[in-house]
Amino acid sequence: MRVVHDFIAESLKRREIDNSLRSLRTESGLIDFCSNDYLGFARSAELKELFKHELEKYPGYQLGASGSRLITGNSQFSESLEARISQYHHAEASLLFNSGYDANVGFFSCIPQRGDTIICDEYIHASIIDGVRLSHATRFVFRHNDLTSLEEKLRASRGRIFIAVESVYSMDGDEAPLKGICDLAEKFGAAVIVDEAHAVGMFGDRGRGITDQLGLNDRVFARVVTFGKALGVHGAAVLGSAELRTYLINFSRSFIYTTAAPFLNHLGVKVAYDFLNAHDHQSELYKRIDLFHSHIRKDLGLIPSRSGIQALLVPGNSRVKDMALLIQTSGFDVRPILTPTVPAGSERLRICLHNHNAMAEIASLCEIINSNL
Repeated sequence: MRVVHDFIAESLKRREIDNSLRSLRTESGLIDFCSNDYLGFARSAELKELFKHELEKYPGYQLGASGSRLITGNSQFSESLEARISQYHHAEASLLFNSGYDANVGFFSCIPQRGDTIICDEYIHASIIDGVRLSHATRFVFRHNDLTSLEEKLRASRGRIFIAVESVYSMDGDEAPLKGICDLAEKFGAAVIVDEAHAVGMFGDRGRGITDQLGLNDRVFARVVTFGKALGVHGAAVLGSAELRTYLINFSRSFIYTTAAPFLNHLGVKVAYDFLNAHDHQSELYKRIDLFHSHIRKDLGLIPSRSGIQALLVPGNSRVKDMALLIQTSGFDVRPILTPTVPAGSERLRICLHNHNAMAEIASLCEIINSNL
């Protein structure tokens, strides 16, 4: 046991030396410029009222699902919600998962097999990397958003080929060249899987995502949509064919061997989709993004992005942490993104813009950054 304790202590000490030790924190009381609540749904008083009104229709609801969906955790409500999500995103079918992490791990660990090849963008999310590792398939990595690099990996691939990308990348806020990726996939007979976590709610008609916006639904094998970001609730769904849904029910371990999400969680997802469909929430967010771009200094290391994610490169863990602390001291909750989350030398301030941010708050944040960076 002493050996294990020593390993833990040494690992934490290395993080301290690298100035990259993580810790939990509670509510700060600062103005939110770091959460993924882009449309303000998580704090929306109107959405809370809609939820309360909808809940009154189900006086006999259970607090917990009491089992996996293959045992006691399934319900007509859950299946109706899946049908609603499928219809909304113009997909044949969908399957609910308890989180985006569970969806990606569950998908990539059970469909690609040993002897197959999965090609991932170098900035792909950790949940996809973990799922790929469990699949035992060969994994290639192509340079971020680089179609030439992707084609090189496709030419070297064997077995069934899968291409994994995000439509909007969580650390940079930039977008994948999905049309070009689909063209290459069809040339080499590969299946494309798109994680739409940071695009749902922000892009496409009524927030249906970039794949739908570009008319690529039928050229993509599967999409992963999550509810814990712009929709302000929790959970995820894999979109695809009815056959894919049945396969995941039978082989996806993160679906089979976990207690289902409770009714209250699924009701929140249903109400969030209703709210998303009922109003144009995107135009208000775009106004704030435009304001940020017009106020921030042009000579700073801002990564181009149309999304609510705006990243300013501030290389070095110590330097970016100091800058974030200065901003926080001024009343704005901006967080530093450190190595090892991003490669050394690409540490950054990740600034998230939201509909609940006042225009004056955005202008003040830009003034602080412009004066100190």
